[in-house]
Amino acid sequence: MKVVFVGPTLPNAVDLVPTNVEVRGPAKHRDILAAVGEGATVIGLIDGNFEDVAPIWHKEILFALSQGVRVYGSSSMGALRAAECAAFGMIGIGNIYNRYASGELFDDSDVAHVHGPKEMNYVSLSEPLVNVLATLDELLIRHELDHAEFASLKTSAELIFFKERTYRAIVAKANLPDHSSRESLQVLLRTNAINQKRRDALELLNAIATADERRQKAPTDWTFAETEQWRKIL
Repeated sequence: MKVVFVGPTLPNAVDLVPTNVEVRGPAKHRDILAAVGEGATVIGLIDGNFEDVAPIWHKEILFALSQGVRVYGSSSMGALRAAECAAFGMIGIGNIYNRYASGELFDDSDVAHVHGPKEMNYVSLSEPLVNVLATLDELLIRHELDHAEFASLKTSAELIFFKERTYRAIVAKANLPDHSSRESLQVLLRTNAINQKRRDALELLNAIATADERRQKAPTDWTFAETEQWRKIL
């Protein structure tokens, strides 16, 4: 059984996976443990809940890996956990994972954003920093931003609280050069916005679809420890 936990990063995931991949909503505490107990052989973690509920515990991921389950992560919570658990065998996928794994990114809020409920197709109400950075990088490469504009917009985006980060707010709060037009920059950013989280999520779905359906051999270079705290959640 293959399972992927995804929500706002890829609202239409159910239409993009083969029939042997089960799409579940954003993961919360105990969800990966439950999937392992139900017989999952491959797990993809993209989105995870936080703030109002307990997030996915690293120990759950380690338990899954200790049982020979292939665990992939990308885009959002999945990229964070993959960077943190890569040494134990979790497989990170995509640009965002690479940025966390290299230490270029380190703050959890860099992948966070505000969105509507599932019933509203997770409509996005703010911009995650990782998407903004991908957009700015691309515009700089294409010479549609000069270096001064790029640096000002990047700094502005990094300083804005994730719930308030929109392209309008980024441009409004940027210390831009005198030659820059804020109105033109807003249009430029919005019309060329890159959804890096979605790109990475699609890459993860492809990896899951082609992954071996069987569990692999349990790791031999480390041992899962059943601590007292772990036993309490069983």
